[in-house]
Amino acid sequence: MAMPSLLLAWYDAGHRRLPWRESTRLYPVWLSEIMLQQTRVEAVIPYFHRFLDRFPDIDTLAAAVESDVLAAWSGLGYYSRARLLHRAVRQVASTGPPASLTELRALPGVGEYTAAAIGSIVLGLPVAAVDGNVLRVVSRLTNSDADISLPATRKRFQATAQEWLDPLRPGDFNQAMMELGATLCTPRNPECGRCPITPLCGAHAAGTQHELPVKISRVQVRQVALDVLILLRQSKVYLLPRAAAEKRLAGFWELPQKDAVAATETEAVGNFTHQIVNDRYRVTVWKGRPPAGRLSGGRWFSTAELGQIPVTTLTRKALNT
Repeated sequence: MAMPSLLLAWYDAGHRRLPWRESTRLYPVWLSEIMLQQTRVEAVIPYFHRFLDRFPDIDTLAAAVESDVLAAWSGLGYYSRARLLHRAVRQVASTGPPASLTELRALPGVGEYTAAAIGSIVLGLPVAAVDGNVLRVVSRLTNSDADISLPATRKRFQATAQEWLDPLRPGDFNQAMMELGATLCTPRNPECGRCPITPLCGAHAAGTQHELPVKISRVQVRQVALDVLILLRQSKVYLLPRAAAEKRLAGFWELPQKDAVAATETEAVGNFTHQIVNDRYRVTVWKGRPPAGRLSGGRWFSTAELGQIPVTTLTRKALNT
């Protein structure tokens, strides 16, 4: 039996029941693909449900103000995704839904992979969608030690996945490839004994499955120490706004840094790490008494209000420490 048939038979027999797989309508599939960019499935599921409850269709999201969209996205991170989705949805609400891969690629925030995923699942377009999971599967199946961070390797693996694609079921095939990478052909400890295509796997035959794929990091991570301060007054917390000139987090609220406020009786209450692109923050969370007099530049928010405003992910983590 050919590889696509083996893979699809395995997928049909029992794959994860994820909420965005319940429909092939444009909006939920599109929303899920944007949310899943650089974010784990488990983290996305509750946000997906809440976002759809608040903005159930394209027209509702298109009519929303950006601050409400960011508030619904708050905590999921990579907020440019929400802004670009909002812009793209407004474009679709005005011009109509995309009907081709070219029209999908023209939408803000939709790259090659996202266009291929949406196009294959929603429109039935015969195009392979290659993400990190699929790159890993292709690397192992072909027993290739090529560096998957290189554009030339990604282009070659894209062509290989395209050759394997079942043109009659492109959406299911792409989801099956991603499912395989996410559940069995995992980065560490791949479960080759349960994999439906182990007999066809070059890496398994050569015993190199634990060494692949090869990815040579060329970016150095910068370590940053950060002290943030929680000030409470009458069950309200004090937050500062991000500067309007800041492109990535403009309009968001965050805790002040400890040395920015002359608080008294401060004590460290927790710590955690938080990575934003190539910066890894080592965050220490402090609590203290507000200084006498009025604080300028920020606002006091109740717990209920925190759910209605865009708050940075780092701040949400700190408040939950």
